[in-house]
Amino acid sequence: MIGKLQNNKVKFAVQLFDYIHSLDNIRLAEKISTEQKKINKNLNIFIQVNIGNESQKNGINANNLKEFYKKCVDDFGLNIVGLMCIPPHSDNVKIYFEQMAQLNKDLSLTELSMGMSSDYLEAIKCGSTYVRIGSKIFESRAK
Repeated sequence: MIGKLQNNKVKFAVQLFDYIHSLDNIRLAEKISTEQKKINKNLNIFIQVNIGNESQKNGINANNLKEFYKKCVDDFGLNIVGLMCIPPHSDNVKIYFEQMAQLNKDLSLTELSMGMSSDYLEAIKCGSTYVRIGSKIFESRAK
């Protein structure tokens, strides 16, 4: 699942999906843990990082990432496989992708979800293993 996951939808998401790309707060981590234990399922989870510290975007601040990761793994038993970001709109997204690659490396994670239709090639060069290229496939949304 990609996109904001609301706490009241966790029960359904855990049943339907094998991956969640948008873990962004402790309450959600606890809820995912509880629901996956109920059905004996262990999802693959990406922590969403707000790499540009943008107030309008969700995600963990990079400065709080190690502590959040440790709590998710140690306290909630979550299978964190990587990090995810949606960087600020910029002519130089490479800076953000390189920061994400380093954060991922610092946590010894193997997967990295970053890059969309407009910047996926740069993301792949920086180590992305998952990209989101919807508008390249389905065209841009009507404006």
